Amino acid sequence: METRIHDAAPQPQIAIAPGFTWDQQDAYLFDIDGTLLRSRDRIHVNSFAHSVQRITGFEVTLEGIALQGNTDTGILREACAQAGIPPDVLESQTAAILEAMCHNVNEQRHAMELVRMPGVEDTLRHLAARGKLLGVATGNLELIGWLKIEHAGLREWFHFGGFSDNFPIRSELIAHAARKARELAGADARVCVVGDTPRDIEAAHANSLPVIAVATGRSSFEDLLAHHPEVCATSLAHLLAHTRGHNPSAA
Repeated sequence: METRIHDAAPQPQIAIAPGFTWDQQDAYLFDIDGTLLRSRDRIHVNSFAHSVQRITGFEVTLEGIALQGNTDTGILREACAQAGIPPDVLESQTAAILEAMCHNVNEQRHAMELVRMPGVEDTLRHLAARGKLLGVATGNLELIGWLKIEHAGLREWFHFGGFSDNFPIRSELIAHAARKARELAGADARVCVVGDTPRDIEAAHANSLPVIAVATGRSSFEDLLAHHPEVCATSLAHLLAHTRGHNPSAA
């Protein structure tokens, strides 16, 4: 992998695999949390315990569960297993719990505090201007994912999405989203994943898809690079600035 490092403080870093042109794929699947935006509230996180207690009477906690790169349905399963909730109870109540989560977040949508990651809208505009198909592939439940996208003012860019409602495993979610992308862009469309965690990289590569990894979540540039994404960047702003031949520190 070719690495290009630019002098700036903080230090922007860009690594691009030889022969890969990041903005010349046909369709892009963007993760939401940590990639497109960051939540400063705990509305989504708190909806798990609130909804499980409301539907089943059991109390759960997300403490000790890795949330980054996980899926809502996967987190729910792990939280319930950790709390000792019988599998048959979860199986029979999963749909009701997920519906309660969506209702809970929707009721509080006006209190969401979301911040866009650096360079997101410029990157979406850059790709859309080149006729690229843009979608989301996220561990969020569908209603929650679209609420975040809309609240952040990004809905106009995205034509479809892949969500975790029926996919606890991220690689299966990515596979589903990639199929939808090819239904829209053509069977031979080149589909690229954009994410901020090692799990995004692993899920993309499990489906033989290239991935652009950005260190705007909790994973560092070095941690992401160790998983060999086709592109690794400290932010989408730095990647776009590099592509345009500008100093990334000015982006």
